[in-house]
Amino acid sequence: MAAVGFVAWSDAQPSCERVRLLPPAAPYVPGEFYRRELPPILALLDELAWEPAVLVVDGHFWLQPGRPGLGAHLHAALGGRSPVVGVAKSVFGGVSGAWREVRRGRSAQPLWVDAVGLPDEAAAAAVASMHGPFRVPTLLRRVDQLARGLVEPVDP
Repeated sequence: MAAVGFVAWSDAQPSCERVRLLPPAAPYVPGEFYRRELPPILALLDELAWEPAVLVVDGHFWLQPGRPGLGAHLHAALGGRSPVVGVAKSVFGGVSGAWREVRRGRSAQPLWVDAVGLPDEAAAAAVASMHGPFRVPTLLRRVDQLARGLVEPVDP
């Protein structure tokens, strides 16, 4: 499990990084990603001395209209205290929903963005404004690399 903090959406470098090796909370089941990912996210958030202004997750807020994804489960677990933005690299089950397409760099493939606590349009604009020339913003790529153990954390 990994997390990066940032002050502004356009930041090129994280303000902090956290990595925790935790056993999977549950096996991967399509459509139930939150069962595996939510417990470690909550454990990591419990370690912070501050409350994030916005949380960005690698995955959908809604899997389909009315069907909660990781973002919706996280928002509910936090009692709605912080806005949550879901950023996914594909549409769940190939079914298009209310997500906003964000095209970055030269990629023909969009990112799919949805949120609660922020209008979807504002969340999509924020993700579009994130640093980096590629489809996946620099900090989202960084957190993925940290989670996979491909890079070592640096606490700036």
